[in-house]
Amino acid sequence: MSGTYKDLEVWQAAMDLAISVYRHTAAFPSDERFGLTVQMRRAAASVPSNIAEGKGRPSDAELIHYLGRARGSLFEIDTQLAIGEQLGYASKEKCDPVRREITRVGQMLSGMIRAMRPAA
Repeated sequence: MSGTYKDLEVWQAAMDLAISVYRHTAAFPSDERFGLTVQMRRAAASVPSNIAEGKGRPSDAELIHYLGRARGSLFEIDTQLAIGEQLGYASKEKCDPVRREITRVGQMLSGMIRAMRPAA
C-alpha cells in the first residue's frame, strides 16, 4: 500500500473524530478534567495515531495489528461517550453525531483490515 498515512481516508476521518471528541468534551464538567475527559481524549487521539504508526511499520501484518488497536480505541470512545451521556454531561442529540463518526471510522477500519488480510 503506497503513500503516507496522511493519504489514507481512514486516517483523515479518524482525525476529524479526534477533533470532534475534543470539542465534545470541552463542555464536560471541570471536575471531570482528569477523569472521563482525559480518557476520551486519549482514546480519540489514539485512533489516528495507531493508524499512522501502523502505516510506518514495515509489513502489512503489523499495519493490520495497529488498525486493530485503532478499532479498540474506537470502542473505548463509544463506551466513554455512553458514560458521559448517562451521567448527563451531554444529551443524546449532542452524542449522536460523534457516534456516527465512530461508526464511520469503524466501518472504514474493518474494511481495510478485511481487504489486507491474506486469503485463507
